[in-house]
Amino acid sequence: MTGAVLIDKPEGFTSFDVIAVMRRVLGTRKLGHTGTLDPMATGVLPILAGRATRLAPLLPESDKAYRATMRLGLTTDTLDITGKVLTESKGLATAAELEGCLGQFRGDILQVPPMYSAKKIDGKRLYDLAREGKEIERAAVPVTVKKLELSVIDEASGEYALEVLCSKGTYIRSIIDDLGRAVGCGAVMTGLRRTLANGISVDDCIPLDMAREMSPEELTIPIDGLLAPYGEVRVTGPQANRFLHGGELEIRRLPSALPDSRFVRVLSPDGELLGLSEARDGSLWIKCLLTENTDAR
Repeated sequence: MTGAVLIDKPEGFTSFDVIAVMRRVLGTRKLGHTGTLDPMATGVLPILAGRATRLAPLLPESDKAYRATMRLGLTTDTLDITGKVLTESKGLATAAELEGCLGQFRGDILQVPPMYSAKKIDGKRLYDLAREGKEIERAAVPVTVKKLELSVIDEASGEYALEVLCSKGTYIRSIIDDLGRAVGCGAVMTGLRRTLANGISVDDCIPLDMAREMSPEELTIPIDGLLAPYGEVRVTGPQANRFLHGGELEIRRLPSALPDSRFVRVLSPDGELLGLSEARDGSLWIKCLLTENTDAR
């Protein structure tokens, strides 16, 4: 089985919990996911199955969209509502004050990864160090926030929601923590829903409870959609067989022009996705095979 399963992750599950469930449903252990979600987060979690697991580091870079809820007047060690409270404030900022600060966090910004995150430094995940009571220096990294808007306002309780469109690697709770500091009363994230990732909308995902009752055939979709941003080239039968057996393909002998993309999808004469290739030194070289080494039709 090679393909993808698009899951709407429920709250309270880790990404690895979802993998464990899907291993039982799909009857295979060869599964992986394309981006970790914290237990409190819900939403888009693409699962890769079979040979498609090799694609995880090769998938096109894409923006991610989130809907986050937050509460003013608190700060915690985890930057979300699950953590240990560090400060409390009764003097809450107004919606206008929040709006006035949002511009600081739009566009290309530098962001320090939170200690409670899966990011690795010197081979150790930050959340493991944090749980040991350690805090280390973290270098700020560049991220891009294309959209940051208040979507729900309740000034009396200090409860707000943010709509965010951002680059991969952006920490939403860090934005909320920084925003709380900017308005002077602190803020924590109270909920997070990923609504877009890898070009997939949450509307196209299957809730985990529903997925438990479905067959592998009903759940699994071709991997082609996740690779759509990469161009494609359809090769001849002999070229397909050469590619499947590890050989490079001379670009000048391809039946069509080479698309301008980082990687190139290689299709058989009948349109089957054989794998992903990279153009180098006048040839297409295999990055990832997605079908068996059998004679192409």
